[in-house]
Amino acid sequence: MSGGHHDDYHVEPVPGLPQNLPPGEHILWQGAPRWWDLAQRVFHIRAVAAYLVLLVLVRSWMRLQHGGAHAALLSLVSLLPLALAGLGLLALLAWLSGRTTLYTLTNRRMVFRIGIALPMAINIPFSAIAAAGVRQGGDGTGDIVLTLTEGNRIAYSNLWPHVRPWRFNAPEPLLCTIGDVNSVADLLAAALRGEAAPVMKSVSVADPTAKPRAISWRNVQIT
Repeated sequence: MSGGHHDDYHVEPVPGLPQNLPPGEHILWQGAPRWWDLAQRVFHIRAVAAYLVLLVLVRSWMRLQHGGAHAALLSLVSLLPLALAGLGLLALLAWLSGRTTLYTLTNRRMVFRIGIALPMAINIPFSAIAAAGVRQGGDGTGDIVLTLTEGNRIAYSNLWPHVRPWRFNAPEPLLCTIGDVNSVADLLAAALRGEAAPVMKSVSVADPTAKPRAISWRNVQIT
């Protein structure tokens, strides 16, 4: 595995890749996270919004009890802009993460082009992948997690937010909130098995209005 920094994505010889592909290697699929799904599932913007609303209401109620309606209104006016600014920052981070990320699957490796301030390309050859798993939401988007073989490790901080949460000792790279995730998982499984996988350079866009249902991991059969 290797990681390389890029100063400007516009100089990539191939979008999402640090260099031209060698003979015999070709792209099977490329995709990127949907930023609003990132905001919800990775940055937990809904949970943060609920917490901030509760905080503002409790603070305003306390001021109402002790200082009257005028004090409660002042509390609301002072806290609400801060809460909105915090949510806006989370949304901006999610948008930037989605905009600067591109996942590339070839017939030999998976490449993560990630990073907002410090762009990098992380190459994960198939020989470094021990297993893969997928979870799908109700709108067709989902995540694919890669378990690396023993002795192969990528720093959690280098991967975040494209990493399975809380796996600090053995970080697991994560393809976040991609569309038509089951088709991509099947494509990855075929490539890992060394089968002649079909090329799918674009993925269908899931319905942005659909509400995700409860999700759980399932294994991707690669042996």
